[in-house]
Amino acid sequence: MFFGITDIWTYVLGAFFIILLPGPNSLYVLATAAQRGVRQGYRGAAGVFLGDTVLMVLAAAGAASLLRSTPVLFNVVKYAGAAYLAWIGFQMLRGAWRSWRAGETAEAVAAPETALEDPFRKALVISLMNPKAILFFISFFIQFVDPAYGTPALPFLILGAICQLFSVLYLSALIFGGTFLAGQFRARRKLSAGLTSGVGALFIGFGARLATATLGGP
Repeated sequence: MFFGITDIWTYVLGAFFIILLPGPNSLYVLATAAQRGVRQGYRGAAGVFLGDTVLMVLAAAGAASLLRSTPVLFNVVKYAGAAYLAWIGFQMLRGAWRSWRAGETAEAVAAPETALEDPFRKALVISLMNPKAILFFISFFIQFVDPAYGTPALPFLILGAICQLFSVLYLSALIFGGTFLAGQFRARRKLSAGLTSGVGALFIGFGARLATATLGGP
């Protein structure tokens, strides 16, 4: 046992591969960096970090047990999250369709709307509604903490730091990768619209997955 963590290396490997799985957080940060640059990409990433931290604190405070013991509350949370993710997906599909139809004028039309969005705030909400993160912190995260350990906050802090380290490295790679892809897509408006459509469809899929999620696991 390592500071109240029952099997730290299993957790490290599990967290690493779970973070690498595509999810709403990573796709939103990638899309933001591609559309608005590194600085705005990191604003979105900061929202993700804060959202994940909130979920970690809630899991450590016993919110996971509360959700497990109150199916109605869990259903309210998951359906609200599913609806929000699906709404984002439909917005992306609509924007991609407009870009496809408008061609070169799409950038001029879409720019004012995009400029008004706050990547930090939107990424924070996406993170809090992220089905992968919710199921991770409810079903996986808390399993590695020994409830009999004298200082229960310490193992949660260590597990959270490991998770956030992986997240920082992964999102940083996506941000710089996204800015590179932006240059490739600027001259290919229809290809860019097709990519946005794919991301929007994935968001709808994430919403559907959250709507059908159970407390037994992902």
